[in-house]
Amino acid sequence: MNTHSIKIQFLGTGTSTGIPMIGCDCSVCTSNDPNDKRLRSSVLVQSPSTTIVIDTTPDFRYQMLRTNTNHLDAVVFTHPHKDHMAGLDDIRAFNFFSKKAMQIYANPFTEEAIKRDYYYAFSDTKYPGVPDLQLNTIDLAPFTIGDIPIIPIEVLHHKMPVLGFRMGDFTYITDANKIADIELEKVKGSSVLVLNALRKEKHLSHFTLQEALAIAEATQVPKVYFTHISHQMGKHAEVNRELPSHIQLAYDGLTLSL
Repeated sequence: MNTHSIKIQFLGTGTSTGIPMIGCDCSVCTSNDPNDKRLRSSVLVQSPSTTIVIDTTPDFRYQMLRTNTNHLDAVVFTHPHKDHMAGLDDIRAFNFFSKKAMQIYANPFTEEAIKRDYYYAFSDTKYPGVPDLQLNTIDLAPFTIGDIPIIPIEVLHHKMPVLGFRMGDFTYITDANKIADIELEKVKGSSVLVLNALRKEKHLSHFTLQEALAIAEATQVPKVYFTHISHQMGKHAEVNRELPSHIQLAYDGLTLSL
């Protein structure tokens, strides 16, 4: 694949509760800045002939509608937490129009959760209209979807192994608080890195803003965007003013062309 012919759309940049958070009247949740409105974290990746989504969040249906996404070749999963997997049932709309099974790429741990949570899609007698899913097991070996080559990157989300992905010059890592040196080597040489940064205070399973900045510095990637952001981080515009010009908070709807 020509690594200069890939488009990335940020479908969501919020943590598991999204922003605004239900019942919260903090300054971020009540902000009028559209960049402070964050659906759950996911990206749409498009090459000239292939369209994939990384994770199907609880907001997946709305994310597909507001980006006018009418065709999807595959879903690639990072891990099985609900804020990254709960929208998978809505894949059936793509099944209906394409008349094909959706190709799902996940590690064995995530596949197990998919089979458990969406058991009705794998039963011997299927009710009409259930999702049609074709599971493709992945590990740390590189693989290709259409004309998009993908290199998995294993990170730790507390004790859970989570997959990040490098696609050409673009690297996407969410839900991490530790990356081994050998995996960090896979990131180096990217032109864009997307990395989770939950908030400024310490967290059990996510990078803080300062920890994410340290990872960005270690990789020397020239353009870095932070995602999976909590309302505790602060307002988008105010936090961005505190950051170096080549490192910024991502926002819903941000589109990159590489």
